[in-house]
Amino acid sequence: MKGIYIYHSGFALLDEGGTVIIDYYKDSADRPLTGVVHGELLSRPGKLYVLASHVHADHFNPEVLTWKEMRSDIQYLFSKDILENGKAGLLDACYLDKGNVWTDGVLEVEAFGSTDAGVSFLLRWDGKTIFHAGDLNNWHWKEESTEEEVREAERAYFDELDALARRTDRMDLVMLPVDPRLGEDYMLGAKQFVDKFRVDRFVPMHFDDAYDKANAFREYAESRGVRFVELNYKGEGFMI
Repeated sequence: MKGIYIYHSGFALLDEGGTVIIDYYKDSADRPLTGVVHGELLSRPGKLYVLASHVHADHFNPEVLTWKEMRSDIQYLFSKDILENGKAGLLDACYLDKGNVWTDGVLEVEAFGSTDAGVSFLLRWDGKTIFHAGDLNNWHWKEESTEEEVREAERAYFDELDALARRTDRMDLVMLPVDPRLGEDYMLGAKQFVDKFRVDRFVPMHFDDAYDKANAFREYAESRGVRFVELNYKGEGFMI
C-alpha cells in the first residue's frame, strides 16, 4: 500500500483495488485542476473513496462533489457537521458522527471524536489499520492560555485518545497534526499520541509549508520505535 501527501491535512491511500482521499483542501500543484489528484488519482482504476473529517475549509473543499461527474464509482464519507452546515446535501454522501461505523466489506471507516470540529477516522483496509486525526489534537497555546485552559485542552484530548484506545492499541499508519502555530508545545499532542499507542509509521500534517518544523518530530518518534515519514514537498509518496 502507498500513501501520498497532497497538502496540509490531505492524503491519498492507494492499493491495487482502489484509492482513498482524505481531507482534500488543495491539490499538490498551484495551478487549478493540476497536481497528483487531478493528474493521476481521479482517473486511477478501482473504487474511489472520498473522506472529509469536518467542515473547515482547510479540510473540506466542495469541489470534491464535482468529481462524481467524472466517475460514477465514488463513495463519499463526510462528517455530519458538513451536512449540518449546509455545505453538502443529504443525498451527496454518507454522513458519520462520533461512534458511527461504515463498511462496504472492503473498507471499514469508524468515526471517533475531535477536540475541534467534526470527527477523526480509523480505517481498516487491506489488512492495515490507519488513523487520520482530522483536527484531533492537544490544541492549546501555552504562551497565551491560562493554566486552566491548558489543563482543559489536555483533558479533552486524553478523553478522545482513551476512546480510541478502547478499539485498538496499535496502528500501521497515523496522520496527526504537528502544527508550529501552537508555539512552544506544538509537538505535544503528537508526543502524547505515540506514547499511548503502538504506531508503526507516523506522518505529520496540518503544518502548511513548515516542513522543517514538522520533520523535527522525527527524533521523538524514533525514540519511541516509530518509523517517521519525512515530508519535503506536496505530492510526495511513501510506503505503508
